[in-house]
Amino acid sequence: MKILVTGGAGFIGSNFVRRTIEGAYPELAKADVIVLDALTYSGNLANLSPVESSPRYRFVHGDIRDAALLDTLLPGIDAIVHFAAESHVDRSVRDATIFVETNVLGTQQLLDAALRCNVPRFVHVSTDEVYGSIPTGSWNEECPLEPNSPYSASKAGSDLLARSYHRTHGLNVSITRCSNNYGPYHFPEKVIPLFVTNLIDDQHVPLYGTGENIRDWLHVDDHCRGIALVLAGGRAGEIYNIGGGTELSNTELTQLLLDATDHDWSFVDRVDDRLGHDLRYSVDITKIQAELGYRPEVPFERGLTEVVAWYRENRTWWEPLKARAALQS
Repeated sequence: MKILVTGGAGFIGSNFVRRTIEGAYPELAKADVIVLDALTYSGNLANLSPVESSPRYRFVHGDIRDAALLDTLLPGIDAIVHFAAESHVDRSVRDATIFVETNVLGTQQLLDAALRCNVPRFVHVSTDEVYGSIPTGSWNEECPLEPNSPYSASKAGSDLLARSYHRTHGLNVSITRCSNNYGPYHFPEKVIPLFVTNLIDDQHVPLYGTGENIRDWLHVDDHCRGIALVLAGGRAGEIYNIGGGTELSNTELTQLLLDATDHDWSFVDRVDDRLGHDLRYSVDITKIQAELGYRPEVPFERGLTEVVAWYRENRTWWEPLKARAALQS
């Protein structure tokens, strides 16, 4: 089996690649993996260094919007797992252009190329943010899309495109929508790695608004295992929510991170809330549990402890990224 992984040098995509090459997914045993990544600000080849010597791994530097490149890569590919996306909400608020160009137009180019090259399987990786905000209960896959940020709107657009290519062209597409991921190799502008790396250097952390916003936390290993299950057994044209089952307010999360790094609330700065900040996300994972046997396996307490330890032990990975971000800000 030969898989093309777009965005495979990013946080979640690289985890999927590493685990596939390491043999973590019986469904993908001995699969060859080609990574296509444009290596924009959050793409990092260091994320793939553990598998770079594998004969089953190949890296291609390129853009999913490049139709000619796609036509050279896709012949002979058995499946596409499409992670490539611009994904940071704050950046989308400042300028939505690249989010529309990559997430919508890039996905359209990839879908068209998959049709031209007769790719048998396509998994489109998305986010729970396309649903908007939910005060109580949890979204199932039939809930309407009500995105509230330019980022989530662009992802909703790409989801609808992917669905339409199944309905219109018969492309074997499944869509996954995950809750908030955490884990090693997470780009340090996101809340958990930003807070951890700041606190272990005795720097303050910014907490948006009242801190009452609630997220469901999903370890990246659980997320990628869910994607592998969907790739192997998901039904064409269907959507599968993938969640972690740990809902925390940002205040509760901050307290856990303070405790894990031996700091107190004097290191927390209250900052103005994000524009259009969704209050609560929560996904119902009944469908993927019933159809594919998925369940989250990494307890949040253990996962968070391991993440803090990873950032303590891997300064050479994250320090250059934070330094580069500081120069660009």
